[in-house]
Formats: sequence, C-alpha cells, structure tokens
Amino acid sequence: MSDEASAGNKFMVCQYTDNIATFGTWIKRNPLNYAVPLVLLQLSAISLGSMLLEICLQPLGQSSIVAQILGGVMFGPSVLGHENVMGTALFPSRSLMTLETTATFGIVFFLFAIGVKMDIKRMVRPGRQALVLGISTMFITLFFSFSLATVLKSYVRMDDSLANALPFLGASQCITTFSNVSCLLIELKMASSDVGHIAASTSMLCDFISTAIIMVLAGIQQSGFDPLKSACAVSSSILFVVFMVCIIRPIVKRIARGIPTRRPLQEQYVLFCFTGVLLSALVSEMLGQHFMLGPLVFGIVMPDGPPLGAPVISKLDLPIGKFLYPTFLTTSGLKTNIYKIHLRSLWIVAFLIFFSCLIKIGVVVLASRFLNIYFYDSVVIGLIMNGKGICELLMFNMWRNGGVLTDQEFALCVMSVIGVTAIVTLLIKLLHDPYKRHFPLKRRTIQHTKHEAEFRILVCIKDQDNVPSIINILEASDAREGSPIAAIAVLLEEPGGRATNMLLAHQLTRILQPNNSKSDHVFSALRQYELRNGSCVAIQVFRAISHFQTVHDDICRLALDQNATILILPFHRHWAIDGSIGSTNRSMQNMNVKVLDYAPCSVGILVDRGILTGSLSLLNNKSTYRVAVIYLGGPDDAESLCYGARMVRHSKVTLTVIRFLLYKYDSARDRKQDNCFIDEVREANMGNKKFIYKEHVVKDGVGLATCLRSIDNCYDLLLVGRDHQASEILMGLGAWSECPELGVIGDILSSPDFESTASVLVVQQQRLHVDKLRNRMMRPVEYESVHSFRK
Repeated sequence: MSDEASAGNKFMVCQYTDNIATFGTWIKRNPLNYAVPLVLLQLSAISLGSMLLEICLQPLGQSSIVAQILGGVMFGPSVLGHENVMGTALFPSRSLMTLETTATFGIVFFLFAIGVKMDIKRMVRPGRQALVLGISTMFITLFFSFSLATVLKSYVRMDDSLANALPFLGASQCITTFSNVSCLLIELKMASSDVGHIAASTSMLCDFISTAIIMVLAGIQQSGFDPLKSACAVSSSILFVVFMVCIIRPIVKRIARGIPTRRPLQEQYVLFCFTGVLLSALVSEMLGQHFMLGPLVFGIVMPDGPPLGAPVISKLDLPIGKFLYPTFLTTSGLKTNIYKIHLRSLWIVAFLIFFSCLIKIGVVVLASRFLNIYFYDSVVIGLIMNGKGICELLMFNMWRNGGVLTDQEFALCVMSVIGVTAIVTLLIKLLHDPYKRHFPLKRRTIQHTKHEAEFRILVCIKDQDNVPSIINILEASDAREGSPIAAIAVLLEEPGGRATNMLLAHQLTRILQPNNSKSDHVFSALRQYELRNGSCVAIQVFRAISHFQTVHDDICRLALDQNATILILPFHRHWAIDGSIGSTNRSMQNMNVKVLDYAPCSVGILVDRGILTGSLSLLNNKSTYRVAVIYLGGPDDAESLCYGARMVRHSKVTLTVIRFLLYKYDSARDRKQDNCFIDEVREANMGNKKFIYKEHVVKDGVGLATCLRSIDNCYDLLLVGRDHQASEILMGLGAWSECPELGVIGDILSSPDFESTASVLVVQQQRLHVDKLRNRMMRPVEYESVHSFRK
C-alpha cells in the first residue's frame, strides 16, 4: 500500500482492530505500530517543533502561523519525511485520518472563538470606510485576478493540472477573512490603531459577503447542480442562520444575564457552549454545508464579553489555540511536497499571486483618496488585507480532497500562504508607525494654556476605588465661568474574548439612577461632579475595551482628538487599608511608560493613597484640600507648579510650594530662570493666605531624601515633576529607583517606606517629537507668565 497521504477515497487504509494501544516495550512491541502511542508522539512532535520554529523565527519578525505551517513542512515529505531521511516512520498514511480528525476539533473550536470575537454590529453596519474598501477590494481583485488567470491559462504553456486549477487560485485571491486579519493585528499589536480598526471592520464585511457566497455555492455543488435540491439546500442553510440569530441568540443572552459576575464560570455553562459548538457543526454537515459554518455562526450569536463569552474563550486559549489549532496547520504542511513543484509552474503561480496582491493594495490606496485615509496608512491596510491564514488552508484542503488541486498545486498554494504572510508581516512592521500622528504641532501644556481657554483633562479609570481621588483632583482644578473644565473620562476594560479592540462613547444620564455595576458607579460619580459645577464643567465618557499592551494607542489618539491639556493615568500599584501594597499590575505599568513616551500633551501619573484616609470628597466635605508642590526646577516641575497655581484659586484648596536648593549653587542660568518663575508665582498669589512658600537648602542627594521623608503628613496631594536635570542634588538617588516612570523624586514619594497618606501626582510636561519642533526642545525652557493664575 502506498505511503502517500490519503486523499478522498483514492486509497483504502486497513488497520488491525487490536492495534489501538500497546502495553509496553517489554513484550517486544513497537509503540509506533499502535494508534494511541503514535498519535501522542505526533502531537508532541508537532507542538515542540512549532514552538521551536516560532522561537527561531521571532527575531526575524515572523508571525506564529508561518512557524506552525513550516513545522508541518519540516515533518512532511519535503524535509524530514523524505524517503532518504526519515520517510513515513513518524507520520505513516494509516495515522493521518486519526490526526486530521483530531485537528478538525481544533478548527471547529477555533472558528467558534473567532465568531465570539466578531462584532455583529460592525459586520452588518460597517461604516462608510469599511463598506467602500470591502466591496471595492473584494470584487475588483476578483475581476482582475480571475481575468489574469484566464489569460495565463490561454496563452502560457503549463501543466494540465495547473491549467485547471489556475482560475480557482485566481478567484481565491479576493478573499479577506476576519480570522486572518485579527490574528495578524493581535500579533503586530495593531488592534487598537486606526489602521487596525479599519482593517478589522473591512475584513468583517468581506468575511460576511464571502461566507454568504460560499454557503450558496456549497449548497449548489453538494446537490449535484439539481435546481430543486439546490434550492432546498440553500434555503435550509439560510433558515439555519436565521434560527441561530433569532432564536438561539436571545436564549444565550438570557442565560448570560443569569450568570453571576466576578465568579468562576460554572461547568454547566462551559458544557453548554462546547455542546452547542459540536451540534452546530453537525447541523451544518447535515444541511450540505462545510462544518465551519455552524461553529462560526454559533460564536457570532454568543455574547463576547463577561460573564459568558470571555471566560469560555479563555478556557479554549491553551488547548485549542496552542495545541489543536497548530495541529491542523501542521497537517497541511505534512501534505506539502515541494519536490512535486515544477519551476515553470512556480513562476506562473508566483506572478498571479504577486499581481493579485498589487491589485488589492492599489484598490485600497485609490479608494482611500476619497475616504480621508493617509497614503501610508492605506498601503498598510492593503498589506493587512493580503494576509493569509487558516481559511485559505481550509479551502485548499477542500479543493485537494475534491480533486481540484493535485500535489503540485497544493504545495504551491501552501507555500504561497507562507510566503505572502511572511513578506506582508515584514512590510507592515517596516511601514507602520502607530505614533507618528500622536504629536500636535503646538504646545498642549498647563503652563502654555491661556487664561480664558478651556482646561481639558483626560483621566483614565481602571478601578472604581480611584474615583474619589480623581473627582477631588477635578474639583480642585477650579472650574469657573472664565475658565471652564472639560473632563474626558476613559474607563479601561480588558476585552476578554473580543479580538477587535473598541473605543466606545457614552452619554451620562440626566438623572442619577442607582445601579450596582462598576461602570454605573463611575458614571454616577462623574455625573454628580458635573451637576455640582453646572455649566462650568462638561463630562465625556469613553470605554476603552483593549489589552493593556495596546490600549496606550487608544489613549494617545483620544487625547489628540479631544485636545487634552493633561492626561492623568492610574498608578500600577494599589494600596491596602493598612498602608502596604495590595496589588501590582505590571501590564498597567508598561501602559504608563508607553503613554509617557508618546502622549500628545502633558501627563500625570496618580499614585492614589485615598483609601488610607477614607477617600473624602470635596463635593460633600467642607474640609480643606491641602496641596503641596515639590519644586527642584525644570519643565516638569514648572508644569506641576502651574497646576498647583490653578488649584489654589479654589476656595477649599491650600497650596504649599516646597523648593529645594543646592548649597552654593546660585550662578547657573537654570537657577536664574527658576527664580524668575517662582517670583511670578509668588507675586500672583501675594496676599493669598492659602498660599505658602518654603525653601530648603541641601548639600546632596542624601540631604534631599532626608528632607523629603521629613515632610509633615498634613497634605492630601503632592505635585512633583517627573524628570530633572542631572545635578548633585540627585546624586545617588536614581540607583534605588523602583519605578522609573515616576522619576527619582516621584519614586521616593510613592514608596511604601514614605510615611505619608498623601496621594502623589507625578507630572511630565508635553514632549515635542515632531522634527520641525525639535530645535525648540534644545533651547532652555522659557517660563511663561503665571499672572493668569491670580485669583
């Protein structure tokens, strides 16, 4: 019997009924002759091989799908499976049916996970940009690629098998699936970018159209092109989709509403989802469709977030995403024999695919000229739309089993998936700069804000425990008729099972209504602050549903669009009631570092110790809010002092400026500029009994640290700049820094060893990164007048 991989019913594989499991090598039985040990060895080899290849290719910037398919090619007849190397000892033909069946379960649940991650609203109502890009790229690419394939078939000499398959290959180039795009965006960390949003929405629309077309064609083909049977097959498939959307979706949503939040998902709900996936795949096969339709539709009707969708996806991530899904990719590589490829056929297919990719990119670029999309962004979107993946491999396997593709054409198709994905990934990393438009061409700082201008503050909220301190800062910022405040609140939420990150706008209700959800508590507090200040305050609320690895892009883009003056971030550490560190979130720390690097405005990191004092609110409390500014000099300290000068205008806020001077250091130009700036602040607050100015002279960093730790525990908020110029006053302090994003002084003030209950706001003045303004950063900071802060 042939050792080649069985395709369709061309070969019959016989196996003994007792060759299922062995009982050890001690009775002289070869484990590889038995089904269970062989499958276990195959799965282990596939997992280890894919993991090693992924590690090796990661420095080259390649995606995981390239490594996983190459792992199959490595074990296939092209490399290790060649008859002169290892042959079919590890992957004999008798085991392929078992291995492919196992891999099929991985595909079933992977497609279910993709369906859960899809947004049905964006699929049905994609928006103008996605609608134009999706329809134009799909049908124009189909027309030109199919036409080229027909021309090549007619005028270029080639194998008969390739001539028959070439129109199918040309038509397949128009396909853009959400599964390919979402996986590529997540690996490239572009899901939160503008380009990622457009590409995801466009791919959803293309996926919706292509799935509908394939569903109709599959029904007709499976019915033998009989009109009556074809009508029954297509209509039954449409009824199945309608039933899932109109009947199953409300049932699942009702079940999800009854699941308690913040608790582990119970086993019966997980079993319900898993059983639903298998039954939907079975119904798809019974209706004459491919099994992939049912799990995909069932995933779409499933609520994507907690308490049902996200926990189920998290349970599927390891066994499916890291084990069974790569197994299917490897089985495709196992069937790939590069020695079957003729050089002439390789050039023909390569030219067809290269032409189709250029057409798709060109269509995106031309359409983007009418959609207000930048040129480089349109090129990146076109590259993303050319990404290949699991859906193409599924289609090529179906064509191979159906006799459309021979071993040569199948090997060419698989190698095209690897080649296109590898090249596209590298080009995207080369061309895409997600931060190039996060930088405005003018100053957005508190220091440079005009007195009569609106003060725009963007605050990021992760936990509702931080809300009282944030409300206090907003209230202390002194909203008044002459200088109103626009507060933009961003609620940071993990996406759970969703693959497409989202930034959603919310409207605060005009009437305060009690609710027990976390977001509603935040909305209620913000609304109360807005009502308290009347027309002097305007609140906008957004929900950033994104991973912390990429949410900084949403934050920076929103700060740019909303013309924010300062952006306030939560600290990654949370304090317990006894003053110790209760929890630490390293992902949030990385987010803060990225925002500091790319923010289009000034940035503040709030170290919230409000829990230690009961988080009293200025809105309902008649006590004084005591603020202190730690001043050493430099742009960041100037920004913090300007913020403190604005706060002291509030009737309940007192301000203490504590300036530290280095002993026998009075001739430098920086000291002179700082003196002028401090004098202006003091002059602006002359006669204000709520303003206090202190000076401390220290000899070195040890003296500075001692003075900082001796600050009286009588303040509610400490304002300090993040960065300072290298000086003897900071000598030796940086070596002990635990949180470099806070700077040297901010790290000392936020340390658990710092015996104070005051919250700390570490301020960084806007960094200018635009080339044409870099020369302005090289010049010394010229402090603008602060007379506008006079009460």
